[in-house]
Amino acid sequence: MQQLALFDLDNTLIDLDGAFQIWAQEFVEKRDLGREAVDWLIALDHDGFPHREVFFTKVRERFTLPDSVEELWSGYRSRMPYLVSCRPEVLDGLTELRASGWLVGIITNGTADNQLGKIQRTGLAEAVDAYALSGVEGIRKPEIGLFEIAARRCGASLTGGGWMVGDHLVADIGGGQAAGLCTIWVDRGTWPDHEHSADHVVTDVIHAMDLIRMTSLVGNDRACRQTGTVPHLRPEGS
Repeated sequence: MQQLALFDLDNTLIDLDGAFQIWAQEFVEKRDLGREAVDWLIALDHDGFPHREVFFTKVRERFTLPDSVEELWSGYRSRMPYLVSCRPEVLDGLTELRASGWLVGIITNGTADNQLGKIQRTGLAEAVDAYALSGVEGIRKPEIGLFEIAARRCGASLTGGGWMVGDHLVADIGGGQAAGLCTIWVDRGTWPDHEHSADHVVTDVIHAMDLIRMTSLVGNDRACRQTGTVPHLRPEGS
């Protein structure tokens, strides 16, 4: 198996949920909507409305806001890259992978301005070989085409295999397996009791990087194992 490692962005390499909570607090305070509005926004985000056009349609209706849906969504996209963070140890782990011969890429769903802003402002643009954004390419995970683009930009091909690491069971794990990659699920506890078919499960992307480095020593047969089926879950958001 070739040394190719692809990583999801949101809630894998960066803490999107933490950034969303900060955004929600700012949003509510700016409009004087009341403390309970923060909890409502967070609940709405977790209840299956990841696509922001739908999300902000509901927000606008709930609080009778004068802003258009596009204005609300645009404000969110311009602010979010300043709120997300990537831990230094994550950046160091990516650098170490590349130093040991791995080709490293980011593959993410989401609008081009939002996702590219996150990658650039967190320092991830310099920490990886390449990235593929659905908002630029016009295709989304779990479609294999986005994985093909990411691999090609890293200087590799999906035919050589590799790894996909992410927190979403459909977009990342299902998509990665369909693309012929071994998979590592970053289980953040958001889908308790769901069956999965990931080859490995970790609770932190750092552990995934450690596991990937180990595969050079243990060999492909022991490192990558298929274990089941992927359930139908909500789409991945941004």
